[in-house]
Amino acid sequence: MVPAWRNSFNKAFTNAQYEEFLTDLHSAYPGAIEFRVAETPILADLDFKKKILDACERIVDRILEPDFLRITERSIPPAERVPHESPTAQMIAFDFGICENEQKELEPQLIEMQGFPTLFGFQVYYPEVLRRHFYIPENYSQYLGDYTKETYLQDLKSLILGPYPPEEVILLEIKPHEQKTRIDFYCTQTYIGIQPVCITELVQEGKLLYYYKDGKKTQIKRIYNRVIFDDLNAQKAQLGTFVDITQELEVEWMPHPNWFYRISKFTLPFIQHPYVPPTFFLNELKEIPTDLDQYVLKPLFSFAGQGVVIDVQPTDIQAIKDPENWILQKKVQYADVIPTPDIPAKAEIRIMYIWKNGWDRPRPAINLARLSKGKMIGVRYNKDKEWVGGSVCFFER
Repeated sequence: MVPAWRNSFNKAFTNAQYEEFLTDLHSAYPGAIEFRVAETPILADLDFKKKILDACERIVDRILEPDFLRITERSIPPAERVPHESPTAQMIAFDFGICENEQKELEPQLIEMQGFPTLFGFQVYYPEVLRRHFYIPENYSQYLGDYTKETYLQDLKSLILGPYPPEEVILLEIKPHEQKTRIDFYCTQTYIGIQPVCITELVQEGKLLYYYKDGKKTQIKRIYNRVIFDDLNAQKAQLGTFVDITQELEVEWMPHPNWFYRISKFTLPFIQHPYVPPTFFLNELKEIPTDLDQYVLKPLFSFAGQGVVIDVQPTDIQAIKDPENWILQKKVQYADVIPTPDIPAKAEIRIMYIWKNGWDRPRPAINLARLSKGKMIGVRYNKDKEWVGGSVCFFER
């Protein structure tokens, strides 16, 4: 996306250099990175940065409208509603595909969004290692707004800990040391000082929760929540006994689990913007579009691309028993934007926002990117391919 830099990067690139980079990347947390890390980052100029942040800000405007809580009430499954919902979503992520418009100009198109954490820790660590092995211009950064590493980590720490010391805050997940994103948990532990804890390790006494830190039973005042209910429900049989986190508990959530549903695929039909593809609740669809091949069918309550139908047929729609829980979204045509040694790669950029108490709106902070050569972004669509996988976008300052 910055042609002069891209040309020089590709010309200078060697597999030996990439292997040295990976060795360095894995050295701090051996065995913790299971996903593929791409051979290249993305660079984006000021024009593209303005486009993608403008789209994010317009979506934030919609989230701030007085009717937002009312229209998203149905998004929260009754069995998964957690008490004491926070007034704001403390963390938000917006996923955009890099596309090409009719004038052959690059533009972002929203794929999904989530009121839930993502790799807020790893995206500090990984770009630093990358800079040690590849040339990245100094006036490009993974941080957004006016953030630097120091100011970003200061706000992230304040957001996650609130008024509590690190030992009274935990990162909660299902089998955290088996998750493919566990590298982020370890980076978060390094930067913030909190421990990853499995939901099966929680100890409940009345409405209070405890965990064991260095062998000592310690009360939990605040939870940095990484538990996705869809994942929890799928693993219930293997987990055995664990605390029901939907009950009344004397603990603070960051972010609150209800926002995972409020800001999600469910929100897409309520947003109109040139960089947001038209999206419809299936039960509100008057008729099946004649150009159905230009749409993708998505379940509202799933994660990691599960259940998505890419090549939609009328019979796919007719077979759905709960159309209120599905959306039909106009397909996004990813641009072949990253030249590589064989075929070009497509790319997605995730813009990550944080929202501290007292702020009138969330702020863009950091990002991640993913490269793909398959039908979708994701491991199973990119097996045995190179120049694909996890990455980062360095935006022009």
